Amino acid sequence: MKLIIGSKNPAKVRAVKEIIQEYPGLTDASVLSSDVLSGVADQPLSLEDTISGAKNRARNAFSDCDYSFGLESGLMAVAGSKTGYFDVCVCAIYDGQNYHLGLSSAWEFPNPAITKSMIEDGLDMSQAINRHGLTNNPKIGEEQGAIGLLTKGRLTRQEYTKQAIRMALIHIEN
Repeated sequence: MKLIIGSKNPAKVRAVKEIIQEYPGLTDASVLSSDVLSGVADQPLSLEDTISGAKNRARNAFSDCDYSFGLESGLMAVAGSKTGYFDVCVCAIYDGQNYHLGLSSAWEFPNPAITKSMIEDGLDMSQAINRHGLTNNPKIGEEQGAIGLLTKGRLTRQEYTKQAIRMALIHIEN
């Protein structure tokens, strides 16, 4: 079996490689990664765009394989929240005909200025958290992510991404 991940982001690649070890039939799969376009903004600002980005990544990575994985994090509007937006990760697994979707848990920035920088200034999450002093690491999205910083390592971007992958694999396993 061959799997292709539509990203070279190390956190996303590690997440897929670790998760498939939990699923009989996938444990021996060869896993490749491919740098493909999402077709959406670097910082998706809606659940629809985030899903589209994940699906586009999966479709664009699909080539001579059994499944391709598209992973995209983005904001979604949440009425009644402090900032109006939560971050969520979407996994789209593509089998050449159908998409199998899963979402992670969702979370909100405690500092509304960070969300405002993404919405109004067009910054991606890494740029926004660097601007507001949460970190000075421009590659934080390839490491523990903003969620790792905010939870003090209790939930990293890799673990957060694994939630979405597990949810998408429900469709394949069952």
